Amino acid sequence: MRVGTHRRIDPLALKAFLLSPPTRQGLRREQLASLWLHHAVAGHLVRDPEAVLERAWRNLDRLSKRHPSARPWLDAWRRTLDNGPAATLQTLTSTSESAVELRQNSPFAGVLTEAERRNVLATFRTYGQADSAA
Repeated sequence: MRVGTHRRIDPLALKAFLLSPPTRQGLRREQLASLWLHHAVAGHLVRDPEAVLERAWRNLDRLSKRHPSARPWLDAWRRTLDNGPAATLQTLTSTSESAVELRQNSPFAGVLTEAERRNVLATFRTYGQADSAA
């Protein structure tokens, strides 16, 4: 939660996060939810690559100004986007450690509508259970 300009993390939520077991894919539940969201983004990318990549480029410019400490990840996204839609799809849908890390600094905000985002997360809560058993 935000308190003024500071962020505070509920100690119980932090403990639950740290103790959450990895999924069969080696991902924590929140990483798996992010993967589901990025699969939905991938659907948009294959239908309209120019629009999705343009939004990602704009978001990268904005994120670079707001979060200079995230530069290594944002630069990695730039390299990925430079390699075109196929490389971007690979990163969006991969369970590799580097892709999981990159998705934590995703430049794809706004590609999904709020309704799409909620729908993906609801579907994940229903069907993602099968992926989360160790």
